[in-house]
Amino acid sequence: MAWTIYNEFHLVYFLLTVIGVTINHIALNMTDDYFDFQHSVDRARDRERNPYSGGSGMLTDGLITSGQMRRAFILCYFTTILIGLYLTATRGWIVLAFGVFGIACSYFYTAPPVQYGYRGFGEISQLINFSFTIGMGSFFVQAQRFSWEALLVVLPLGFMMFSMITINEIPDEEDDRSAGKLNLVARFGTKSAVWLYGFSLLLAYAIIIISPILGKTSYWIYVSLMTIPLSFKAVTILYRNYGDPLKISPANLLTIRIHNLTGILLIAAYFIQGIVNQRNIGCIWLSLLILVIIYFPVALKVFVNIIPLKTEN
Repeated sequence: MAWTIYNEFHLVYFLLTVIGVTINHIALNMTDDYFDFQHSVDRARDRERNPYSGGSGMLTDGLITSGQMRRAFILCYFTTILIGLYLTATRGWIVLAFGVFGIACSYFYTAPPVQYGYRGFGEISQLINFSFTIGMGSFFVQAQRFSWEALLVVLPLGFMMFSMITINEIPDEEDDRSAGKLNLVARFGTKSAVWLYGFSLLLAYAIIIISPILGKTSYWIYVSLMTIPLSFKAVTILYRNYGDPLKISPANLLTIRIHNLTGILLIAAYFIQGIVNQRNIGCIWLSLLILVIIYFPVALKVFVNIIPLKTEN
């Protein structure tokens, strides 16, 4: 988007941002696993359980120790901080603000004394961090400014992440509530969670549809509406089977695919718009190659039924 809108692109900053955000997200997942295990939220995994819930299973299955996981996520945070300090020194103090907020949200999601994920704010955090924090932070690193257009484009991905975390929490409702992890699903129940899931997806597509009409973005972003049939299928599966954690697993997988494929299509939309704007493709070819390598297997799984998506009514 920075390349298309402002003709700004810096490969080194792009690579550092991708690495930093990825490592921080790995740290978030391990921190979540670690503290959920400490508070007995995650239990030993049942082979018949939904594979998209209940943490990674690394601790509950005894594959590594708590101490090893703690050292691993500390190392990841330390690496993220080093990258963030370099980007702050080269791109400005605003990068530091994004970085501090992002790391704090990652760590205190389940870490005491805050544990905001246990208090019903985890889903909102995912919405904010997977749109504004990551999206606008990355945009600022490139363009050294903000853009309402960029915010409107990344916001749907935040709502889709809200849907993803919501559906992943449904199979863990009883375990979470008994352990005192009162996320939105544990607080309001699975029926309400189904509506939250569908409504957040609806908001994501509404923003995509309205933004070009209001003249805020290019009409090319409409290519991302190709994921609507996948979303409809996911909502249908969840609505019919929300009481059975195993039967909703195809909807969990579809939600991951919806989020990723929407991102791929938005990248394609801005690449096309960049060509229309007569931007120089030479400066972004390596970044596009990296994104193709990262995203192509995901896109392939959407169109080729590698993992069956059948479910009983």
